[in-house]
Amino acid sequence: MSFFLIATILIVLSALFGYFNARVLRLPSTIGLTVITIVFTLGVFALSALDPRLLNAERYIISSIDFKSLLLDTMLGFLLFAGALHTDLEKLKTQRWPVLAFATFGVLVSTFLVGAATYFLLPLVGLQASFLHCLLFGALISPTDPIAVLGILKKAGVPKKLEIKIVGESLFNDGVGVVIFLTLYSLASGGGGDFSLGDTALLFIHEVFGGLLLGLVLGWVSLFMMRRIDDYAIEVIITLAAVMSGIVLAQYLHVSGPLAMVAAGLMLGGPKARSLAMSETTEEYVDRFWELLDVLLNTVLFVLIGMEILVLDLDTLYIIAGVLMIPVALLCRHLSLFLPVRLFERRLDFVPGTHLVMTWGGLRGAISIALALGLTADMQRDLFLVITYIVVIFSIVVQGLTVEKLVARLRDKNQTL
Repeated sequence: MSFFLIATILIVLSALFGYFNARVLRLPSTIGLTVITIVFTLGVFALSALDPRLLNAERYIISSIDFKSLLLDTMLGFLLFAGALHTDLEKLKTQRWPVLAFATFGVLVSTFLVGAATYFLLPLVGLQASFLHCLLFGALISPTDPIAVLGILKKAGVPKKLEIKIVGESLFNDGVGVVIFLTLYSLASGGGGDFSLGDTALLFIHEVFGGLLLGLVLGWVSLFMMRRIDDYAIEVIITLAAVMSGIVLAQYLHVSGPLAMVAAGLMLGGPKARSLAMSETTEEYVDRFWELLDVLLNTVLFVLIGMEILVLDLDTLYIIAGVLMIPVALLCRHLSLFLPVRLFERRLDFVPGTHLVMTWGGLRGAISIALALGLTADMQRDLFLVITYIVVIFSIVVQGLTVEKLVARLRDKNQTL
């Protein structure tokens, strides 16, 4: 089966499932597509008792796609750039310190808390994993997913001051979380024999600040070119070239591609950059192009998430561990936010309920699944993949569907929300 045929099947399924959701379910796109695809896949499982051909075809499609590489090395860059391009840079600047604290300190604390809790929880259900492998799970499940967060928050009516914190955190903690995961992964792969705290810190700094610097350079070069012409078609292509070249350069330079794309998107999307480099026509076409690309990639991505159930080893103990980890992951996120929220809430006038909404509205998504798929067998890949999938699906479906009700309840309780 050719790549074009696989892509065609995915686009057709995305269109059909998206149409059904828009006409019948009318759920937020990320939730609706995930639910429909899971139900579709379970239906294919049931039909396979009569005729296994459809199930075999779906399994072939999933086995032909390297989900981890597709998302982390390609799709994530486009999606983060699109999200950053449409983020209010001025509002983000006012919240830069709490966003930075959430995306760095918060992810590090959550990684350790989830890892430690997992290490002590697994033996209670008859499972075992080393502490380092549990920390790997903590690293992959701690970042919130901007792809899942962005669409749902808009529908939930979250106050702008709070929305920018959650969106800003999710844009940056993705890159930080991936760097932490890759650092721990290299330690786990090497057995920890050559571990050096200094080398690990340098690797972290190189990945994070190297990625941000690359993104700023790409953004500056793009603005330099766009300021000197007035041709909306070429300027759209310049933004596309910036993202594609940035993804390639990040891999070559071994820096964080996600952070590079966030930095480039924020730089090009800022009001000052727009007024200097884009005419009204160019601005409209750039925004529309990236909105459409964002919707297309998101649609395909969440269809793939639903189909990934085919690669799971649905062992009963794994499922029990996954269900138990849902409240654990939420509690660890709540604790990891405690200090940053306390530190900044008075100075920056946080709205009431910030801590609670950020805990429940910090959705996990495709990035966690992609990282879990990248684990090796000796890192308990099957176990942590099932746990991750259960936590992610609960996050997207249950938390995603109820965050609007939570915000409404807090607004009724406190009229200033």
